[in-house]
Amino acid sequence: MAAIKFGPRIKELRIFLCQTSKSSEGVRNFIKQQYVPIKKNNPKFPILIRECSSIEPRLYARYEYGMEQCVPLSNLKSEEILERLRHLVTAN
Repeated sequence: MAAIKFGPRIKELRIFLCQTSKSSEGVRNFIKQQYVPIKKNNPKFPILIRECSSIEPRLYARYEYGMEQCVPLSNLKSEEILERLRHLVTAN
């Protein structure tokens, strides 16, 4: 399971996905498998999950001073999404 602890520079995560599309299947699995362990390690950290029909799944990370990074998540597996998240957490 995920043992990610977010540092003070990252301020918010936003996950956008489609409820039904094949390209968002890995994101749905990621949320089912990884959300609870991540939230337990970061209980006060805002993680926003937004569902919308027919959109490309994406992960946004907001950092200090309003800086943001976006990672497309189309057709990725849960483990690959976790690696992308780890990269975003350590990027800035």
